[in-house]
Amino acid sequence: MEEKEGEIIQAKLDSHQSESQISHLALDIGGSLIKLVYFSKNNTSLGDDDDNNKHLVLQGRLHFTKFETSKINDCIEFIRSKKLHLCGVRLLDAPASDKIILKATGGGAYKFADLFKEKLGIIVEKEDEMDCLVAGANFLLKAVHQEAFTYMDGQKEFVHIDQNDLYPYLLVNIGSGVSMIKVDGDGKFERISGTSVGGGTFWGLGRLLTKCKSFDELLELSHQGNNRVIDMLVGDIYGGADYSKIGLLSTSIASSFGKAISDNKELEDYKPEDVARSLLRLISNNIGQVLLQKKKCCYLFLPRFRKYNFI
Repeated sequence: MEEKEGEIIQAKLDSHQSESQISHLALDIGGSLIKLVYFSKNNTSLGDDDDNNKHLVLQGRLHFTKFETSKINDCIEFIRSKKLHLCGVRLLDAPASDKIILKATGGGAYKFADLFKEKLGIIVEKEDEMDCLVAGANFLLKAVHQEAFTYMDGQKEFVHIDQNDLYPYLLVNIGSGVSMIKVDGDGKFERISGTSVGGGTFWGLGRLLTKCKSFDELLELSHQGNNRVIDMLVGDIYGGADYSKIGLLSTSIASSFGKAISDNKELEDYKPEDVARSLLRLISNNIGQVLLQKKKCCYLFLPRFRKYNFI
Protein backbone atom coordinates (compact mmCIF):
# COMPACT_ATOMS: atom_id res chain seq x y z
CA MET A 1 0.00 0.00 0.00
CA GLU A 2 1.27 3.45 -0.89
CA GLU A 3 -0.36 6.77 -0.05
CA LYS A 4 0.18 9.90 -2.11
CA GLU A 5 -1.19 13.40 -1.96
CA GLY A 6 -2.32 15.86 -4.59
CA GLU A 7 -2.37 19.53 -3.63
CA ILE A 8 -5.58 21.34 -4.48
CA ILE A 9 -4.69 24.77 -3.11
CA GLN A 10 -1.27 25.66 -1.73
CA ALA A 11 -1.83 24.61 1.85
CA LYS A 12 0.19 21.91 3.58
CA LEU A 13 -1.64 20.15 6.40
CA ASP A 14 -0.30 18.75 9.62
CA SER A 15 0.02 14.96 9.44
CA HIS A 16 -2.16 14.56 12.56
CA GLN A 17 -5.51 15.69 11.24
CA SER A 18 -8.65 15.51 13.30
CA GLU A 19 -11.67 13.57 12.15
CA SER A 20 -13.50 16.81 11.35
CA GLN A 21 -10.81 17.72 8.80
CA ILE A 22 -11.40 14.64 6.63
CA SER A 23 -14.29 14.35 4.21
CA HIS A 24 -15.43 13.05 0.82
CA LEU A 25 -14.15 9.48 0.90
CA ALA A 26 -14.72 7.47 -2.31
CA LEU A 27 -13.55 4.12 -3.67
CA ASP A 28 -13.06 2.36 -6.98
CA ILE A 29 -12.87 -1.38 -6.35
CA GLY A 30 -11.54 -3.01 -9.50
CA GLY A 31 -10.61 -6.56 -10.39
CA SER A 32 -6.94 -6.04 -9.53
CA LEU A 33 -6.65 -2.88 -7.43
CA ILE A 34 -8.70 -0.81 -5.02
CA LYS A 35 -8.21 2.92 -5.51
CA LEU A 36 -9.16 5.10 -2.53
CA VAL A 37 -9.31 8.89 -2.41
CA TYR A 38 -10.26 11.24 0.40
CA PHE A 39 -10.08 14.97 1.00
CA SER A 40 -8.63 16.60 4.11
CA LYS A 41 -9.62 20.23 4.50
CA ASN A 42 -7.57 23.04 5.94
CA ASN A 43 -9.95 25.97 6.01
CA THR A 44 -12.37 27.92 3.85
CA SER A 45 -12.13 31.36 2.33
CA LEU A 46 -14.11 33.62 0.02
CA GLY A 47 -13.19 33.76 -3.64
CA ASP A 48 -14.47 35.37 -6.82
CA ASP A 49 -15.64 33.60 -9.94
CA ASP A 50 -15.39 34.98 -13.49
CA ASP A 51 -18.43 37.20 -12.87
CA ASN A 52 -17.00 38.56 -9.59
CA ASN A 53 -19.57 36.65 -7.56
CA LYS A 54 -18.42 35.59 -4.09
CA HIS A 55 -18.26 31.88 -3.26
CA LEU A 56 -16.64 29.68 -0.64
CA VAL A 57 -13.29 28.10 -1.50
CA LEU A 58 -12.40 24.94 0.40
CA GLN A 59 -8.66 24.54 0.98
CA GLY A 60 -6.91 21.24 1.56
CA ARG A 61 -5.44 18.18 -0.11
CA LEU A 62 -6.57 15.06 -1.94
CA HIS A 63 -5.01 11.84 -0.67
CA PHE A 64 -4.67 8.82 -2.98
CA THR A 65 -4.09 5.27 -1.76
CA LYS A 66 -4.30 1.87 -3.42
CA PHE A 67 -4.54 -1.75 -2.28
CA GLU A 68 -4.60 -5.03 -4.14
CA THR A 69 -8.20 -6.19 -4.33
CA SER A 70 -7.21 -9.56 -2.89
CA LYS A 71 -6.26 -7.63 0.27
CA ILE A 72 -9.68 -6.05 0.76
CA ASN A 73 -9.44 -6.53 4.53
CA ASP A 74 -6.28 -4.39 4.63
CA CYS A 75 -8.20 -1.64 2.85
CA ILE A 76 -11.07 -1.87 5.33
CA GLU A 77 -8.65 -1.73 8.26
CA PHE A 78 -6.96 1.34 6.74
CA ILE A 79 -10.35 3.06 6.49
CA ARG A 80 -11.17 2.11 10.06
CA SER A 81 -7.79 3.24 11.45
CA LYS A 82 -8.15 6.71 9.93
CA LYS A 83 -11.91 6.84 10.67
CA LEU A 84 -12.53 7.61 7.01
CA HIS A 85 -15.84 5.75 7.01
CA LEU A 86 -17.26 8.36 9.40
CA CYS A 87 -17.11 11.02 6.67
CA GLY A 88 -19.51 9.33 4.29
CA VAL A 89 -22.91 10.75 3.39
CA ARG A 90 -25.17 10.73 6.47
CA LEU A 91 -28.88 9.99 6.18
CA LEU A 92 -30.97 11.73 8.82
CA ASP A 93 -34.11 9.61 8.50
CA ALA A 94 -32.44 6.17 8.35
CA PRO A 95 -32.04 3.68 11.22
CA ALA A 96 -28.94 4.17 13.38
CA SER A 97 -27.09 1.31 11.69
CA ASP A 98 -27.82 2.64 8.20
CA LYS A 99 -26.89 6.31 8.50
CA ILE A 100 -23.61 6.43 6.55
CA ILE A 101 -23.29 5.85 2.81
CA LEU A 102 -19.99 5.33 0.99
CA LYS A 103 -19.82 6.06 -2.74
CA ALA A 104 -18.00 3.40 -4.76
CA THR A 105 -17.51 2.27 -8.35
CA GLY A 106 -16.21 -0.96 -9.88
CA GLY A 107 -17.31 -4.56 -9.64
CA GLY A 108 -16.12 -4.74 -6.04
CA ALA A 109 -18.78 -2.22 -5.03
CA TYR A 110 -21.24 -5.06 -5.62
CA LYS A 111 -19.02 -7.96 -4.57
CA PHE A 112 -17.92 -6.52 -1.21
CA ALA A 113 -20.96 -4.43 -0.22
CA ASP A 114 -21.95 -6.87 2.52
CA LEU A 115 -18.38 -6.98 3.85
CA PHE A 116 -18.29 -3.18 4.25
CA LYS A 117 -21.64 -3.30 6.03
CA GLU A 118 -20.42 -6.05 8.36
CA LYS A 119 -16.97 -4.60 9.14
CA LEU A 120 -17.68 -0.85 9.14
CA GLY A 121 -21.43 -0.55 9.48
CA ILE A 122 -21.78 1.51 6.30
CA ILE A 123 -23.81 1.14 3.14
CA VAL A 124 -21.98 1.04 -0.19
CA GLU A 125 -23.85 3.06 -2.79
CA LYS A 126 -22.86 1.91 -6.26
CA GLU A 127 -22.14 4.51 -8.92
CA ASP A 128 -21.74 3.65 -12.58
CA GLU A 129 -18.04 3.36 -13.35
CA MET A 130 -18.10 4.74 -16.88
CA ASP A 131 -20.41 7.64 -16.00
CA CYS A 132 -17.98 8.69 -13.26
CA LEU A 133 -14.93 8.15 -15.45
CA VAL A 134 -16.22 10.38 -18.25
CA ALA A 135 -17.50 13.07 -15.86
CA GLY A 136 -14.10 13.13 -14.12
CA ALA A 137 -12.15 13.31 -17.38
CA ASN A 138 -14.33 16.15 -18.65
CA PHE A 139 -13.84 18.04 -15.39
CA LEU A 140 -10.05 17.63 -15.45
CA LEU A 141 -9.75 18.78 -19.04
CA LYS A 142 -11.97 21.81 -18.44
CA ALA A 143 -10.90 22.90 -14.97
CA VAL A 144 -7.31 21.77 -14.28
CA HIS A 145 -4.47 23.66 -15.91
CA GLN A 146 -1.86 21.49 -17.68
CA GLU A 147 -3.80 18.26 -17.18
CA ALA A 148 -3.24 17.06 -20.75
CA PHE A 149 0.23 16.44 -22.14
CA THR A 150 2.24 14.35 -24.58
CA TYR A 151 5.28 12.33 -23.53
CA MET A 152 7.87 11.69 -26.23
CA ASP A 153 11.54 10.69 -25.91
CA GLY A 154 11.53 11.39 -22.19
CA GLN A 155 10.10 14.89 -22.62
CA LYS A 156 6.72 16.05 -21.34
CA GLU A 157 4.95 18.71 -23.38
CA PHE A 158 1.68 20.20 -22.17
CA VAL A 159 -1.20 20.53 -24.61
CA HIS A 160 -3.50 23.53 -24.68
CA ILE A 161 -7.14 22.48 -24.45
CA ASP A 162 -9.60 24.52 -26.48
CA GLN A 163 -12.85 24.38 -24.50
CA ASN A 164 -14.80 25.02 -27.69
CA ASP A 165 -13.15 22.09 -29.45
CA LEU A 166 -12.85 19.49 -26.71
CA TYR A 167 -15.14 16.85 -28.22
CA PRO A 168 -14.95 14.24 -29.44
CA TYR A 169 -11.97 12.60 -27.73
CA LEU A 170 -10.96 9.03 -27.01
CA LEU A 171 -10.66 8.06 -23.36
CA VAL A 172 -8.57 4.97 -22.66
CA ASN A 173 -9.30 3.37 -19.30
CA ILE A 174 -6.61 0.85 -18.31
CA GLY A 175 -7.67 -1.39 -15.48
CA SER A 176 -7.55 -5.17 -15.25
CA GLY A 177 -8.77 -4.99 -18.82
CA VAL A 178 -8.92 -2.00 -21.16
CA SER A 179 -11.90 -0.01 -22.44
CA MET A 180 -11.71 2.67 -25.13
CA ILE A 181 -14.51 5.20 -24.91
CA LYS A 182 -15.48 7.84 -27.45
CA VAL A 183 -16.64 10.92 -25.53
CA ASP A 184 -18.94 13.31 -27.41
CA GLY A 185 -19.96 15.61 -24.55
CA ASP A 186 -21.16 15.73 -20.95
CA GLY A 187 -22.82 12.37 -20.34
CA LYS A 188 -22.49 11.44 -24.03
CA PHE A 189 -20.15 8.52 -24.65
CA GLU A 190 -19.90 4.99 -26.03
CA ARG A 191 -17.42 2.16 -25.67
CA ILE A 192 -16.01 1.54 -29.13
CA SER A 193 -13.24 -0.94 -28.44
CA GLY A 194 -11.08 -2.57 -25.80
CA THR A 195 -8.78 -5.47 -25.03
CA SER A 196 -8.48 -8.11 -22.33
CA VAL A 197 -4.71 -7.55 -22.29
CA GLY A 198 -4.38 -4.93 -19.57
CA GLY A 199 -3.19 -4.31 -16.03
CA GLY A 200 -4.47 -7.66 -14.81
CA THR A 201 -2.45 -9.38 -17.53
CA PHE A 202 0.69 -7.51 -16.49
CA TRP A 203 0.20 -8.37 -12.84
CA GLY A 204 -0.81 -12.00 -13.46
CA LEU A 205 1.95 -12.92 -15.91
CA GLY A 206 4.47 -10.80 -14.01
CA ARG A 207 3.73 -12.64 -10.79
CA LEU A 208 4.23 -16.00 -12.48
CA LEU A 209 7.42 -14.99 -14.32
CA THR A 210 9.18 -12.93 -11.67
CA LYS A 211 7.74 -14.19 -8.35
CA CYS A 212 6.98 -10.62 -7.30
CA LYS A 213 4.73 -10.48 -4.27
CA SER A 214 2.94 -7.21 -4.96
CA PHE A 215 1.79 -5.05 -7.86
CA ASP A 216 3.97 -2.14 -6.75
CA GLU A 217 7.01 -4.41 -6.54
CA LEU A 218 6.44 -5.57 -10.11
CA LEU A 219 6.04 -1.98 -11.37
CA GLU A 220 9.23 -0.86 -9.67
CA LEU A 221 11.07 -3.91 -10.99
CA SER A 222 10.00 -3.11 -14.55
CA HIS A 223 11.28 0.44 -14.13
CA GLN A 224 14.78 -0.96 -13.44
CA GLY A 225 14.90 -3.47 -16.31
CA ASN A 226 16.21 -3.53 -19.87
CA ASN A 227 13.77 -5.09 -22.32
CA ARG A 228 16.39 -5.23 -25.10
CA VAL A 229 17.91 -8.27 -23.41
CA ILE A 230 14.74 -10.25 -24.19
CA ASP A 231 12.90 -8.41 -26.97
CA MET A 232 14.00 -8.90 -30.56
CA LEU A 233 14.58 -5.46 -32.11
CA VAL A 234 14.55 -4.42 -35.76
CA GLY A 235 18.31 -3.85 -35.49
CA ASP A 236 18.81 -7.45 -34.35
CA ILE A 237 17.29 -8.61 -37.62
CA TYR A 238 18.92 -6.03 -39.93
CA GLY A 239 22.41 -6.03 -38.49
CA GLY A 240 21.96 -2.94 -36.36
CA ALA A 241 20.38 -0.86 -39.16
CA ASP A 242 17.01 0.85 -39.38
CA TYR A 243 14.35 -0.44 -41.74
CA SER A 244 13.91 3.08 -43.06
CA LYS A 245 11.78 2.11 -46.05
CA ILE A 246 8.80 1.50 -43.81
CA GLY A 247 9.84 3.90 -41.06
CA LEU A 248 11.11 1.46 -38.45
CA LEU A 249 14.06 2.41 -36.27
CA SER A 250 16.66 -0.16 -35.31
CA THR A 251 15.48 0.19 -31.70
CA SER A 252 11.84 -0.65 -32.53
CA ILE A 253 10.59 -3.92 -31.09
CA ALA A 254 10.12 -6.48 -33.86
CA SER A 255 9.08 -9.32 -31.55
CA SER A 256 8.35 -9.12 -27.84
CA PHE A 257 10.29 -11.86 -25.99
CA GLY A 258 11.70 -12.79 -29.41
CA LYS A 259 15.29 -13.33 -28.24
CA ALA A 260 14.15 -16.09 -25.92
CA ILE A 261 13.72 -18.26 -29.04
CA SER A 262 17.41 -18.40 -29.89
CA ASP A 263 19.19 -17.60 -26.62
CA ASN A 264 19.04 -21.20 -25.41
CA LYS A 265 18.31 -19.96 -21.90
CA GLU A 266 15.79 -20.88 -19.24
CA LEU A 267 13.62 -18.39 -17.34
CA GLU A 268 15.98 -18.36 -14.37
CA ASP A 269 18.83 -17.25 -16.66
CA TYR A 270 17.12 -13.89 -17.24
CA LYS A 271 17.00 -11.07 -14.72
CA PRO A 272 13.47 -10.59 -13.30
CA GLU A 273 13.64 -6.83 -13.94
CA ASP A 274 14.34 -7.45 -17.66
CA VAL A 275 11.42 -9.88 -17.87
CA ALA A 276 9.14 -7.35 -16.14
CA ARG A 277 10.23 -4.55 -18.49
CA SER A 278 9.67 -6.67 -21.59
CA LEU A 279 6.25 -7.72 -20.35
CA LEU A 280 5.31 -4.12 -19.65
CA ARG A 281 6.39 -3.03 -23.14
CA LEU A 282 4.44 -5.88 -24.72
CA ILE A 283 1.19 -4.99 -22.97
CA SER A 284 1.44 -1.20 -23.30
CA ASN A 285 2.43 -1.42 -26.99
CA ASN A 286 -0.53 -3.69 -27.64
CA ILE A 287 -2.87 -1.20 -25.98
CA GLY A 288 -1.35 1.62 -28.04
CA GLN A 289 -1.78 -0.36 -31.24
CA VAL A 290 -5.46 -1.05 -30.57
CA LEU A 291 -5.88 2.63 -29.73
CA LEU A 292 -4.25 3.90 -32.91
CA GLN A 293 -6.52 1.70 -34.97
CA LYS A 294 -9.47 3.66 -33.57
CA LYS A 295 -8.19 7.20 -33.79
CA LYS A 296 -5.02 8.87 -35.00
CA CYS A 297 -4.99 11.56 -32.34
CA CYS A 298 -6.46 11.32 -28.84
CA TYR A 299 -5.95 12.20 -25.21
CA LEU A 300 -4.57 9.18 -23.41
CA PHE A 301 -5.32 8.71 -19.73
CA LEU A 302 -3.31 6.09 -17.84
CA PRO A 303 -4.43 6.49 -14.24
CA ARG A 304 -2.72 3.39 -12.94
CA PHE A 305 0.59 3.63 -14.83
CA ARG A 306 0.78 7.37 -15.19
CA LYS A 307 4.25 8.02 -13.75
CA TYR A 308 5.97 5.45 -15.98
CA ASN A 309 7.19 5.86 -19.54
CA PHE A 310 6.34 2.68 -21.39
CA ILE A 311 6.15 3.16 -25.12
